[in-house]
Amino acid sequence: MKKYLFFFFLFLMSKLFATTDNIAPLAEISTSSTLNDQFDKSKLVDGLIGIDGIGEWACKGYSTSWGYIENPWVKFEWNSSVMIDRIVLYDRPNLFDNVAGVKILFSDSASSNVFQLSPDGEGKSIEFSPKKVKWIKIQVTDGTGKDLGFSEIEIYNAKQSAIDKVSLVDPYIETNRGRYFFFITGSLPFGMATSAPMTRNKNQYGGGYNFNEKEILGFEQVHSWMMSGIEIMPATTKEDIAIGQNGWKSRYNHDDEIVQPGYHRVMLQNNKIWVEQTCTERVNFYRFRYTKKSDARIIINLYGLVGNCLMKNAKVKKVSDNQIEGSVSTVDRFWGGPIDVKVFFVIQFDKPFKFNVWDNGEILPDSNNIFQGEKLCLGAEYKMNKADTLKMKVAISYTSEENAHVNLDRELNHWNFDTVRNNARNIWNNWLGKIEVKGGTIDQRVKFYTDLWHVLLGRQKINDINGYYPDRTQGKRIGNFTNAVFKIKRLPMEGNKVRFNMYNNDAWWLSQWNLNVLWGLAWPEIQDEMSASMIEYANNGNLLPRGPCGGGYSYIMTSCPASNLIISTYMKGLLTKQDPNHAFDVIKRNHMPGGMLGKKEDVEFYIKKGWWPENAGIGIEAAFQDWGISQMAYKLNKFDDYKYFKKRSRNWEPNFSSEIQLLLPKDRNGRFIHKDPLSNVGWVESNSWQATWGVSHDIYRLIELMGGEENFCKKLNYAFSQSEKDDFVYSYSNGYISYANQPGCSDAHVFSYARKPWLTQYWVRKVKQQAYGGTTPDLGYGGHDEDQGQMSAIDVLMSIGLFNILGTESIKPFYEITSPIFDEIIIKLDNNYYQGDRFIIKTHNNNRDNVYINKASFNGNVLNRFWITHDDFQKGGIMELWLDKVPNYNWGTNELPKIQ
Repeated sequence: MKKYLFFFFLFLMSKLFATTDNIAPLAEISTSSTLNDQFDKSKLVDGLIGIDGIGEWACKGYSTSWGYIENPWVKFEWNSSVMIDRIVLYDRPNLFDNVAGVKILFSDSASSNVFQLSPDGEGKSIEFSPKKVKWIKIQVTDGTGKDLGFSEIEIYNAKQSAIDKVSLVDPYIETNRGRYFFFITGSLPFGMATSAPMTRNKNQYGGGYNFNEKEILGFEQVHSWMMSGIEIMPATTKEDIAIGQNGWKSRYNHDDEIVQPGYHRVMLQNNKIWVEQTCTERVNFYRFRYTKKSDARIIINLYGLVGNCLMKNAKVKKVSDNQIEGSVSTVDRFWGGPIDVKVFFVIQFDKPFKFNVWDNGEILPDSNNIFQGEKLCLGAEYKMNKADTLKMKVAISYTSEENAHVNLDRELNHWNFDTVRNNARNIWNNWLGKIEVKGGTIDQRVKFYTDLWHVLLGRQKINDINGYYPDRTQGKRIGNFTNAVFKIKRLPMEGNKVRFNMYNNDAWWLSQWNLNVLWGLAWPEIQDEMSASMIEYANNGNLLPRGPCGGGYSYIMTSCPASNLIISTYMKGLLTKQDPNHAFDVIKRNHMPGGMLGKKEDVEFYIKKGWWPENAGIGIEAAFQDWGISQMAYKLNKFDDYKYFKKRSRNWEPNFSSEIQLLLPKDRNGRFIHKDPLSNVGWVESNSWQATWGVSHDIYRLIELMGGEENFCKKLNYAFSQSEKDDFVYSYSNGYISYANQPGCSDAHVFSYARKPWLTQYWVRKVKQQAYGGTTPDLGYGGHDEDQGQMSAIDVLMSIGLFNILGTESIKPFYEITSPIFDEIIIKLDNNYYQGDRFIIKTHNNNRDNVYINKASFNGNVLNRFWITHDDFQKGGIMELWLDKVPNYNWGTNELPKIQ
């Protein structure tokens, strides 16, 4: 019975995860008879896969005229028990001696049969529920030919026994719905180099790397907000350059793929080429292995649509027989920004090449090794024997070819691929390890570290290692585009290092409820850097960017959300890389007519009349930002500014409908545009039900207008109850409560301010599990719109039980406490910013049913309020929470936070 149950789990209940680590090389290997020394058992784990006659193990076969064939076996045994959940079998790639089926026997007496192995060396992945074993034996049960064996056998440890944080990250999660820049395996935290294969050439809703697709179109070197480009593809000379991606795309499968932060391995099946990629901050690094004798060609495509913009007008120079350099324009980006952003590059190979260039499919004659064309495509060609490897570096810059050279020389002046891969892994482990979690389910831990990966992945550097960066803040605005003037500027330097980096990023829209809170906990320098970068944009072009692109403005989304980021940074004492008084002046300027807040006439109306015309959503944003400015002004002793912006922060109130008991949009004459709280008219990707609760800075006044705490909670609780059946997920502006988009990200936390923190605890747990609990290629972030870490950040905050509806912008910042999903959370404090070493949250009686906080303590002292100050947090300590399945209606209800 045990065997049948295992077989059932093997094929029906297996969990698809991204790759952990192959532990087959750590085992003692024994086999049936070996053909000869060339086919030694060590070849089973030598990493040479799919190469006929090289890196294979084969038995000394025996067959008879009546059809009998000797079926070999292989056994792996470890010194101690291991937890595994996946085996990948690679048959010998010749077409004469092939394993067709095997029986896998496990040390716990379970077994399973595997059928239809591929006869061409392609990997066959066998996935099963995690098993603790001392050994496994693979017995061949069927085959053709005589000398049966394997090219390689890989055995992967289960996530439950992952050796580090990188092993827990699953990049596949929600790739079927993500954006072009959602899946970037070839990147360091916030790196400029961002390489990954592309399987679907579109921007949103499953663009870039889509798990469902069966072909790789190319490997893209730039995955960034509204920027992409430099496509490469390992191929052969038989691929048709003239028809583009359709001419060189290749089949692949997930069975033999490895996807991890900082590393990706995949086989291009059409030509049996192994592709590996890793990176430094500004250099993508590839290793190609051709498993067959080939007339190889590495295609470098510099034209056409790639994800979110178009490449054209490339210029290329052949520098030597193994190096080229040049630039390519990226244009026609969907959401606006500078009309033309150039990507400069230097490409090196470790072997000399034969070089060909095509323009619009026609080969160009050699013209002093300099080539230019609107639709340029390059080919570096080689004669490759089977098992030959070729390495390739792609260094990029947004300023010049010269600085691309500097990036290459200073970051990657050698050809040791494994050294770079290991370094990338160490960097990711260090960054991800700033928050350690214990307990919870394996799915929850996988999702948590995948969340952190996205939190630390999006928003890329645009400056070179020597501090030079592109400035495109000047120029004529044409709609959402800018005919930008290209300048090269340099950041302030401290020795050979930049004081801070410049960044390209999607909009900061409503990030006060996610990134602005989370970064400050474990990565305060990033919040400091991002704020300094946004101020630098304003130093160049007067405006604070919403979503900067290529050193210029994109005008994506609404209001001036960068102010929230900078204010949050300053109020927590983290703004060290720019002068706070100057930062305040920049913010203030951008919230007056002519600034980034909005159209001049709309800002003037907002100031004079007291509400935002035609759009309540922008009004809520503006009022919240005005309140944040007032808090910063108070701390800087600018009391006139404090009073002015505090008064403006009440400009949401005219939108309150006493009839509907929610906010509604008003026209310029002061009339409500409509009275439908589920309508998206007059809102920004939202509606009245979703966005009203976002008046976080004046939540006590909202409670008062709704008739008091009881009525307030009753109405909000109704909204959550109506949304539960849909997992609190709606596309943009549909439904009552939606956690698939930013406007609703604070909704579950506001119950606490109406003295019902148990409702916050209850709904936060519900939302976390239903909206963000998925770990499949379809679901993970509500199946909608993960904006460079924003949805990931709110999921992390829910998971660890810390939040702040004020975006940590109050005069004395604090964190609201909810019930974490983990038993222990250890936040490692950055001593360059904080006094303490660690802030630890210990949760007692934690399980799925025990969602309510019964009691709490901090550093051994009773904690009866639902919040803890940032000052206490930064000193470090231990907060303990005792959970129960029934609410404690007395905990956290007496002392409410003061909002000034």
